[in-house]
Amino acid sequence: MLIFAISDKGGTGRSVTSTNIVYRHALQGNDVCYLDFDFGSPTAGAIFSVSSVARGTKTGGLHEYLRGDCAEPRRIDIWSESDREGLRIKPPGAGRLVLLPGTEGGGELATVDEEMISRCVQLFSRLEEEFDLCMVDVSAGRSFTAEMVLKATVRLPAIPFRWLVFHRWTRQHIIAADGLVTGADGLLDVGARVGHDADMLRDRIRFVRTAVLEPDAAELVGLRDEQRAWLSACDNDLRELARRHKVGRTAMLGKIPLDPVLQWREQLISDEDVLASKIANAETTAAFDDLAKKIVDDSAWEGL
Repeated sequence: MLIFAISDKGGTGRSVTSTNIVYRHALQGNDVCYLDFDFGSPTAGAIFSVSSVARGTKTGGLHEYLRGDCAEPRRIDIWSESDREGLRIKPPGAGRLVLLPGTEGGGELATVDEEMISRCVQLFSRLEEEFDLCMVDVSAGRSFTAEMVLKATVRLPAIPFRWLVFHRWTRQHIIAADGLVTGADGLLDVGARVGHDADMLRDRIRFVRTAVLEPDAAELVGLRDEQRAWLSACDNDLRELARRHKVGRTAMLGKIPLDPVLQWREQLISDEDVLASKIANAETTAAFDDLAKKIVDDSAWEGL
């Protein structure tokens, strides 16, 4: 299955959340790969703790592949090439975890031509045969990259795909997430224009809330009663706003709680971070585990 991760704005936690999802999916025994299509900022390597491609790769990146400058994009095996000691040993029962990095300094796509679309189609087709899950981190906002992906998937009717739209739990991000899907030149608009059935495409789109701080969270225990009441009122306002913009609970696949590790250092959160060093919260890994299962679970998408 192909999963496309996108957000209308930067700073949503899209990349760190989607990398943690594929990491958890691999721990669940599946072969997964991560494609860094965030061409303007290909930094997925930093999240996987592969310093050699922290800002993308100098040769063989996805940008070069799409331009026809290399026959095959470079692959990074995270279990063997990560700088992080806890990631260099493949856990028993885990599947493959492979990164296809972007090109360092490649820049956003200025246009999309037929050759790029054909190469994208070929890449998706090959990887879908090889891996159980392919996560594609798409550049934020309305971009030629998103348009290319939409055009490519029209030509792959036999390959299942889904979109995850990431947004923070704020007024600005809720409105922006809705606009990215339903607004002018949004996913549905462009998708219909290039040949997708708009209703079918809408059924393949779900929202993921990131850095969510619940009003009753333990982190808020030290606040005054007036502050807690105000935060609760804000949360209720956001729930109503999300409902009006159709990004509420019925369209939401999951949410990731605010976690100090993700706020201070974008990284994969391991069980060791929760159980041994205790720098991360168990609720965070539980949320990642849940999403790693839901993204491929047809029943989790039905009736939303």
